[in-house]
Amino acid sequence: MPKVRANGIELFYDTTGDPADPCVLLVMGLGTQMIAWSNALVERIAAKGFFVVRYDNRDVGLSTHLDGAFAINPLLALVALKLRVRLPLAYTLTDMAADGIALLDALGVDRAHVVGASMGGMIAQLMAAGWPDRVASLTSIMSSSGAPEVPGPTAEVRRALLRRRPKPGERDAAIRGGAEIMRLLSFPDPARDEAMLAEMAAAAFDRNYDPAGGRRQLLAILADGSRVERLARITAPTLVIHGEADPLIPVAAGEDLVRRIPGARLERIAQMAHDLPPAQLPLLARLIVDHARAADPALDEAAGG
Repeated sequence: MPKVRANGIELFYDTTGDPADPCVLLVMGLGTQMIAWSNALVERIAAKGFFVVRYDNRDVGLSTHLDGAFAINPLLALVALKLRVRLPLAYTLTDMAADGIALLDALGVDRAHVVGASMGGMIAQLMAAGWPDRVASLTSIMSSSGAPEVPGPTAEVRRALLRRRPKPGERDAAIRGGAEIMRLLSFPDPARDEAMLAEMAAAAFDRNYDPAGGRRQLLAILADGSRVERLARITAPTLVIHGEADPLIPVAAGEDLVRRIPGARLERIAQMAHDLPPAQLPLLARLIVDHARAADPALDEAAGG
């Protein structure tokens, strides 16, 4: 699998489909590797005539990790935020958006249909706001504007996310903890059982495990604050997808986003939480593909309408 030098770091990525086809760039969320974009979803999108690119954000997976840079316990970061204490940042969400643009540069892609999930949705929003000529369409999934009035996670989810993460040598504990967090965040999809969650957690751990990288990403989210003013600058056709059962970023955040981004529309999915449920992959692929085609009528004509 390839890496490229982009924006001063190395980004690990993979591609599916014909490079001559329009590009769909997939951006994943907090502390989550690109493999969370399942092969089944990627292949469904590529089969509809798209060149699909997914990559590991900085500080996660096989991309560059900012080892040794400032990383703080999430609870302390929240306290500092409430006290308005400025904390040192290894990077910002805008830096992470620039990573995605630099990856497109390295791949020779002029414009992409950018799809982001959770923190990846925030990054995708900043790509659309800051580089409007590079974003053909925006799909923001289970994400937020960062507006302070938007409701936050449930108490159970908040407690789980603030717990100490196991150390890198504690494989079994890390897999159990990862599977438990996924269970809390996910819709009880009959197509995905507890064993599958454990398998996903094990695959993520064995590929790469770096709790400090996740803390630095979280600090970048907290420091970014509200994106409301920047969202008003987005001109790309925008689709907001949100699960009605999301316990981390409630569906009210999706409703807020469509009010902030000019012309945005919302697709609510009843049987989805803060995850990409296997049973919903056909719907998610169709929404992403149909939105990209609507943003570029030439695509729809090429596909036969």
